[in-house]
Amino acid sequence: MSTIKARLTADMKTAMKSGEKSRLATIRMLIAAIKQREIDERREVSEDEAMAILTKQAKQRRESIAQYESAGRDDLKAVEEAELAIIETYLPQPLSPEEIEAAVAEIIAAEQATDLSQMGAVMKTARERLAGRADMAAVSQAVRSRLSA
Repeated sequence: MSTIKARLTADMKTAMKSGEKSRLATIRMLIAAIKQREIDERREVSEDEAMAILTKQAKQRRESIAQYESAGRDDLKAVEEAELAIIETYLPQPLSPEEIEAAVAEIIAAEQATDLSQMGAVMKTARERLAGRADMAAVSQAVRSRLSA
């Protein structure tokens, strides 16, 4: 069993004992998402795959928050924000914009990229190195600005 799954299970038990219903529901949802992937693929997910699932869940919450905000649904927005806060406790600390810029500069130098036609190769390497630690939209924007300069 991966350490993220073990941590989720332990935290689920703690939330049950302490009566934290919203935390319990969110953790159960995360465990269910991981188990669904295991059932679909008929194998246990790796630590990296579990992190990718959690990152995807966090991204879904961020998108929902934006939609609820534009629709003026503050009640649903608050629920999504609470879930996102819980999910983010399991994700690694995100990179700052300065760290993203530094990583992008390093990757561009390593790939010897000089123009936008090489953006795909740079993004592939960036996705491998920065997955789960950086918003790929921000990475893409940084790569685009560096290569077009």
